[in-house]
Amino acid sequence: MKRILEKIVQGLLTCSGFVTSVVILLIIGFLFTEGAGLFRERMIEDGYVLALNQKNKVERLSADEIKGIFDEDIVNWKEVGGEDLPIETFRLEEVENYFTADELGAQYENAGKLIANLVATHPGMVAFVPQEILPDAAEVRYIEDSTISMTDVFAGAEWFPTATPAPLFGIMPLLAGTLWVSLFAILFALPFGLSVAIYMSEVASEKVRGVLKPIIELLNGIPSVVYGFFGLIIIVPLLQQGFNLPVGESGLAGSIVLAIMALPTMITVAEDAMRNCPRSLREASLALGATRWQTIYRVVIPASMSGITSGVVLGIGRAVGETMAVLMVTGNAAVIPTSIIEPLRTIPATIAAELGEAPAGGAHYQALFLLGVILFFITLIINLSVEYISSLNRSKNR
Repeated sequence: MKRILEKIVQGLLTCSGFVTSVVILLIIGFLFTEGAGLFRERMIEDGYVLALNQKNKVERLSADEIKGIFDEDIVNWKEVGGEDLPIETFRLEEVENYFTADELGAQYENAGKLIANLVATHPGMVAFVPQEILPDAAEVRYIEDSTISMTDVFAGAEWFPTATPAPLFGIMPLLAGTLWVSLFAILFALPFGLSVAIYMSEVASEKVRGVLKPIIELLNGIPSVVYGFFGLIIIVPLLQQGFNLPVGESGLAGSIVLAIMALPTMITVAEDAMRNCPRSLREASLALGATRWQTIYRVVIPASMSGITSGVVLGIGRAVGETMAVLMVTGNAAVIPTSIIEPLRTIPATIAAELGEAPAGGAHYQALFLLGVILFFITLIINLSVEYISSLNRSKNR
């Protein structure tokens, strides 16, 4: 009977592990499939075209150039490889500025022909209009519409997924913001976390440790939105006053909040690792004449480095993947940060803020899944790094 029960338990564990692995692979596959779909989407908004005068020799424009033209940052065609000719932009909502209601017709049935004639008589005009309204024999030509390129996404310096006529999906501001905030969070948390772990493991009495440890572990259970609210009410005003900033929401506020959130995990794991250091190593060090502090930093810490590193990486993982707290205190400015006291936006915060508003299956929706893929690779690199560091430490301790 005992063997049968063992076989059943073994089968259940095996089945559970198999199902879990399959589900994880399916999730990863879905993530990659949706993210890769972005590079099959057209650059110009679906169903629309950019119509030019037949004499205009410009054939292709990048998404940045299109945005620059319609934002009037680019005002002459020679700036994008054309002739020395002023640029005139036209959007469908501006049609009543050019034509009367009688000319357009009761149902705007004449709008397409009128717009085509307008573009044909204005050499420098570019019109952003639905393709279906333009007559087939219209004397206009269209800007070549290519798919969204990897260069525009991975090297793009602007994230503006709702821009028209061409949305911008440059991830550099979001990637830089994520790494910037995470780096400073770890720089703030590491010395404090390691110091507290050493104190609890090697210095504090059993009574003090018995009080501190539950309190620190309790901090792990506090929802991230509470940390974000604390940062918004306490940390943000202090930074605004201390650095004389126009707004206190900044990368520094996000780093401090993330450091506070990462500390409980870092302290708990590092303290457990040092407590598990063999007593014989401590006694041997003291017997050789080492002081208590020499024993800590020459024996205990090196022997526990694998666990300490794991705690640091778990803290980094929480910092990189945190959403709500960062969303509340960083200012959500999708720009490449040049200073830690500037507002910025991270990848998780972007996904949380925009996924609910992105049309399912559209370019914006797929771009957010691509951000999830990038976050997956960041986490994978972190995990591989800790495995490599841990293997080095294990080989040194043999």
